[in-house]
Amino acid sequence: MMTKKQIITIAGGGSTYTPGIIQAVLNNAERLPISEIRLYDIDEKRNADMYLIIQYMLKKEGFKEVTISSTEDPQKAFTGCDFIFSQIRVGGMKMREKDEKIPLSHGLVGQETCGLGGFAYGMRSMKGLLEIVGYVQEYAPQAWILNYTNPESIVSEAVRRQYPKAKMINACDMTISIEETIAINYGYNRKNWIPTYYGLNHFGWYTSIYDKELKRDVMPEIIEQLISQEMQVADFNAGDKSWQEAFSMMSVITKNFPENIPNNYLEYYLYPDMVVEHTDKNYTRANMVMEGREKNTREMAEKIRSGATEDVLNFNFGEHGQYIVDMATSLLNDERRRFMLIVPNQGAIPNLRSDAVVEVPAYVGATGVEPIALREPICDFHKGLMEAQVAAEKLLVDAYFEGSYQKALQAFTLNQTVPNARVAKKVLDEMIEANQEYWPELK
Repeated sequence: MMTKKQIITIAGGGSTYTPGIIQAVLNNAERLPISEIRLYDIDEKRNADMYLIIQYMLKKEGFKEVTISSTEDPQKAFTGCDFIFSQIRVGGMKMREKDEKIPLSHGLVGQETCGLGGFAYGMRSMKGLLEIVGYVQEYAPQAWILNYTNPESIVSEAVRRQYPKAKMINACDMTISIEETIAINYGYNRKNWIPTYYGLNHFGWYTSIYDKELKRDVMPEIIEQLISQEMQVADFNAGDKSWQEAFSMMSVITKNFPENIPNNYLEYYLYPDMVVEHTDKNYTRANMVMEGREKNTREMAEKIRSGATEDVLNFNFGEHGQYIVDMATSLLNDERRRFMLIVPNQGAIPNLRSDAVVEVPAYVGATGVEPIALREPICDFHKGLMEAQVAAEKLLVDAYFEGSYQKALQAFTLNQTVPNARVAKKVLDEMIEANQEYWPELK
């Protein structure tokens, strides 16, 4: 039976990652046939630029029958759509810059999704994503929301509280990026892998990587190679100094804790002093992105406006777009493929609190997500780290819904990148001032 052609809405359509997602959609037209692409963004200029780029891509790839639109109107964006790919960034790159630079000014980790910058971003993201989920419940309650919006653990907890029946899957492509980079560096084929992983978003560990072709767990030999030979970034991060430093830190973590392969974001929690030491407080990751991907996207749009037809497109985001498209096709065609997803724990990690939001392997099919439970309890070291982080994140979500300054201060103090309550309060007060337009009032 012929599958009905789908209508896809990209929330945060002006994102620099949109071309990679659309390319993956076009590459998988047989599994995910589409009739319409809608770009929804509150930033009209960015959305207009992306409309030109996607329109150019459709024409270049021969998808003349697919219609495209850009809009700031949620009713037009969501009514009757089948899938929403959410990748919003509330406050844009200018607020990301503050998320990074305010903590750094106090000697703390300044990062987009981790530490106090991540908590500031989380307070903004909850409001923005809850608004989108509300629109979807009103205009397209049958649609699936596939969410890339960060910080994933925090926003998924917020959505679970306000919209417990929303058809939403929360996913992060960082594990795929790690696996791709490992495979490229050490001569494996990632497509043969069945990895087992547990943790929180940007906060986890691999316990095994079974290679179907080699018929063995290759994680022990990868750990040996990580210890003896630092990885080089894959081509989708080529030339990016900050990502090279992040993958180099994986070797440092693995040398000290060689039982597992870590998510490289753990550097912010295990070695915050080293991270701050090597970070330029005046030129952070946000500045790199604004002068890199953001500038590149504007230039692509300007080339199209000027009538260019050759050498226009310039993007490479690895498996980012393919991952979210694979989720959509697994839902649509009941493929029951395996992904790393962010889900309520409910026993998936047996000795961790059941109401935690965790990242574990899960199957996706027509009825949704089926998490895979671990066979054994996790070790006390990982459990202790995770319990503290879960508590801090839950306190932050409490602060959002209750408008509680006290809960926000507790969350900031408990964050594991923070040495004491005094500096936590200083950063919180500065973040409140910087985020007046975005945060709820805290009393």
